[in-house]
This record gives sequence, structure tokens and C-alpha cells, in this order.
Amino acid sequence: MQHHVVVIGAGIVGVATAIALLRDGCRVTILDPGPPGGAQAASFGNGAWISPASVVPMSMPGLWRKVPGFLLDASGPLTIRPSSLPSLAPWLLRFVLAGSTVPRVETTARNLATLLADAPDRHADLAAEADCADMVRREGLLYAYPDRRAFEAEALAWRLRRASGLAWEELDEAALRAREPALAARYRFGVHVAAGAHCPDPGAYVAALAGHAATLGATLGTGRALGFAIEDGRLRAVGTDSGPIACDRAVIAAGIRSAPLAREAGDRVSLAAERGYHVVVPAGSAGARGPVMPSDGKMANTPTRAGLRAAGQVELAHPDAAPDWRRADILLGHLRRTWPDLAGQPAASRWMGCRPSTPDGLPVLGPASRSPDIVHAFGHGHVGLAAGPITGQIVADILARRSPGIPLEPFRARRFRLLP
Repeated sequence: MQHHVVVIGAGIVGVATAIALLRDGCRVTILDPGPPGGAQAASFGNGAWISPASVVPMSMPGLWRKVPGFLLDASGPLTIRPSSLPSLAPWLLRFVLAGSTVPRVETTARNLATLLADAPDRHADLAAEADCADMVRREGLLYAYPDRRAFEAEALAWRLRRASGLAWEELDEAALRAREPALAARYRFGVHVAAGAHCPDPGAYVAALAGHAATLGATLGTGRALGFAIEDGRLRAVGTDSGPIACDRAVIAAGIRSAPLAREAGDRVSLAAERGYHVVVPAGSAGARGPVMPSDGKMANTPTRAGLRAAGQVELAHPDAAPDWRRADILLGHLRRTWPDLAGQPAASRWMGCRPSTPDGLPVLGPASRSPDIVHAFGHGHVGLAAGPITGQIVADILARRSPGIPLEPFRARRFRLLP
């Protein structure tokens, strides 16, 4: 029997899932209000890193001491809009608890490693299949520090990475300068992760994958999913703003808009809009040669087709709140200080989008409670781009009743079952 699967969401997770399902012989409709790869999606504006090193959760031991400062410092790397605090309070409490002890973050890192360890390989294969191999650049990822002491101050994070199987090369000042000669002189120590990769244009990459899905037979639909028609535990249709789409399987991969759909499917999940920003500066030969993460800015500096992109910042606020472009200005200022040759360069573009983030840093993957015909695939936070291909394969395995090859228990929606 050929299943008709509606994939709700045309970001990197949605299009990768659609391709995996098409390989299985399914009939696939991809549904999204906006175009695949469009600026409305988190997939468009991320840091463009495909990093096995991204196993370190946002919430780490001692974070609770910093929460009051997040409310007061509008220029810090993480800020909370006071008007959003009442609605965010339950998520924040779970967020702090998730990283309250070393054993908890070790468990989170191990679980993330199951999704990220081979992410560059999976992307390289997917891009080659879609005839856009140039969208995955395997040049490694560089972390820049003022000195070794600053690197050692992040010992827990690097211990988590080593435990996940990651290897790296430490660079003294001369080696760092040889790799990135335009980097500001204040950086004198580096760590190069050769296994990492990046994408020079995430939006175009997602659009190319959606185009590949269409050549394989997928239907690209424009619309917003509203709910599900379920009879005796079996899915009959996905309800949309333009009427029902008859189908027998569905995947919720709608990013920050996934929580209401998950609730319609029987699961209450804790999901917050972890809003991120980026700026792009036309760099030419003046900026970074490859992707760099300055330790004092915690923002990805990534060469893209449009110029040098600085992406980062965490602003916890309602997803529909107006952007605070001061966050982009902070990125721009840091970019100019990190790459002195760019001083005075204006931003060619700026962007804001919403990472769909769970408090424990793990995505929601697995069958929905109301029907096994609906599968959750959302909540990837900072690892959506990297984990897109493996998520798609996991979803295809679940719907084909195959073993996904990794334990799914840590990712199931029922871990939020105590929500009111």
C-alpha cells in the first residue's frame, strides 16, 4: 500500500523528511504557508554550521545564577523580554533544571550525539543526491579564544564533545594566524574541528532539496495546517486553512508553529521561540576564510554567498513580537571587532527568526499519542540544520515500522506529560 503522507513544514527537517519518505515509495505532500527556503523560516537564517560539536546544551550548571542578569542586560548574548516572562516562566524553570547538574547535561549531550555524529556525511550525501553538492563545504569549524586559559574555562563543554567521539586540533597563535590571517589580534588560541562543515546558503539549500523532492514526485502545497481528522485512532485527513487534505499519514515539522498541532495530535509539549538574529557584511577577501566561532561573542561567523554572516543571540519572546534590531546591531559590532578589516562596513542585510526550542535541548521525535499515523519531528533548537537528514530518516523508519537505529525514548513527546 502506498501511503499518502502530508509533511507539515518546508524547512530543512520537512524537506529532508519528504525525500526520505519518497525513497520509501510514499506519496508526499509538503505543506507550508511560505516558500521552501524562504526568509520566514528558521532554516533560512541560521548560523549555517553542520556541526558534530553542537552536543553542548544551552542550559548548563550554574545558569540559574545568570537569569536575573538576562532580564536586565539588553546587550547580552541571551535576553528575556520582560513582557514575555509570565508565559515563559514554566519553560524557563524546566530549562534551568535540565542543565542543573553535570550528569543531566552529559545525558543530553549523549542523546544529541546520536543525531549529530555523522551529520556532515549525511548532508554531503543528500546534497549530492539533489545535485547541489556545493551547498555542503567540508572545511572544518574553528573556535577562536583570547588564550588557552579562556579555552580551559570551557572545560566541561569540551569534555562533553570528547565523550561524544569528537576530535580536534589545538592551534597556537602562529597556527591560528596562518589559518585566519584577518582575525583580530586579541585571539591567540584556536581549536579546529576538522569533522565540521557549513552551508554557504541555507535558504537556497532548502529550496534545492524541495525542488529535488518535487522531481521525485512530491506535491508542494501552500497553506497552514490547523488540525487532524482522526477516526478510531487512524488519520483520515489534515485540516488546513483551505480545506482538508485526505491522507493516511502526517509529519509535524512546522518549527515554532508545531506545538498547537502536537496538542491536536494528543501531546502537550514545552516549546519556546528562541529568537535568533543575523547580519551579513559584504566581505570579499577581508573577512573569514572559513567558519569561525569567537569565544567572546558566541556567534557563528560564516562565509556565505552573500557575504560574511554573523548569526547568534538568544532572545526569548513571543514568536510574533516585533524584532529588536538592536540584537542585530550587537552582532554587527562584534563582527567588525573580530575582523578589523571590516570596520565601518555596513550590513547588507539583517534577519530575525525563531528557533523552536524545548527546555531540555532535545527535539521531539516519535509517534503522536492520538494516532501512530502522525509523527512529531520538531523542536530542534540550535541543531535543526545539522540534524535535518537523520530526522528525515528516523521519521521514514517510524512510518515504515522499521527500527530507527537510535533510542527514541529521550525524544518522545510524553516526556512533557506532566504539563498542565
